Amino acid sequence: MKTKRIILCGLGNVGKTFLKLVAERAEDVRQKYGLSIEISCVVDLGGAAIAEKGVLPMTDFMAFVKNGGQPERFPGYGQKGLSIVEAIRKYDFDILIETTPTNLRNGEPAYSAVTVALEKGMDIVSADKGPFVLYYDKLKKMADVSRSRIFISAATGAALPTMDIGRFSTAGSTITSIEGILNGTTNFILTKMNLEKSSYADALKEAQIMGIAETEPSLDVEGYDSRNKIVLIANTLFDAKIGINDVPVKGITEITYEDIKKAIKEEKVLKLVATAEIRKREVSLEVSPKRLDKTHPLASINFSEKGITYTTDTMGQVTVLGGKSSPLGAAAALLKDVIHTHLLP
Repeated sequence: MKTKRIILCGLGNVGKTFLKLVAERAEDVRQKYGLSIEISCVVDLGGAAIAEKGVLPMTDFMAFVKNGGQPERFPGYGQKGLSIVEAIRKYDFDILIETTPTNLRNGEPAYSAVTVALEKGMDIVSADKGPFVLYYDKLKKMADVSRSRIFISAATGAALPTMDIGRFSTAGSTITSIEGILNGTTNFILTKMNLEKSSYADALKEAQIMGIAETEPSLDVEGYDSRNKIVLIANTLFDAKIGINDVPVKGITEITYEDIKKAIKEEKVLKLVATAEIRKREVSLEVSPKRLDKTHPLASINFSEKGITYTTDTMGQVTVLGGKSSPLGAAAALLKDVIHTHLLP
């Protein structure tokens, strides 16, 4: 039985759901994979709850948090003002789980936490895109030096196994291009416009009411969420050094029902597609609405589902679609990556 001692940074919806999922699946993970997952520290804005040796009593901790308690006030374990960087430097952990909100200005506070964790030889499992969109090359070099691993499944499609297909399922092949419907909000809106003749405004409003779209939806509808994901995927799989400003981006805010009808007349389907292609040994990325033939493997993906197609030299096209777009889907991706830190060399 292998034990992984974990520090979790961020106690929002994804962080809480991850803790609940680990508690529910702990015995199953032990039985199937020979892995004991120990949640030893949880850090949020005001401080941390930490078991300096052993594990936090998760049943009591989750009940405490559910009733409005903060980690730093958890009886017997709370340390007010203890930051994630201080906790990593002072105590020993095997894995940093990062679930703080994405910050594309400077990647903080996750960037500092990740760099310190890598310096100590820890593995990184993250749902936070920020540090890896901005500084992937530097962080990958640090990981290589310290023999750490970086796992970002939850940041590149949540439950959709975008990274797994590219890293493992196509091993031995050369990937020549990637096409992805990587944002559930935009796909929901375009599906409503296509199948139900909704206007853009009405489809967006419905997505917001259902909780699929944020109150301020620009990150999704202007294409930047898809851009962030394809940058992460391409930099990881192609060992590229692409920044967010290197990617042409056009969202769906200007699409009208007339555009949808034109695509229908051409027997095509309008989708927001993120692409990465190898052209003369150069990696080219783009995010834009595209008219896909109805035979295209991504054309049938509707509503808030996502999908990705890898085109390879020996396996042809490999497509995966679906995956839950929710805190549970992201938490499941984090748990999968934790298990992979144990199973993969």
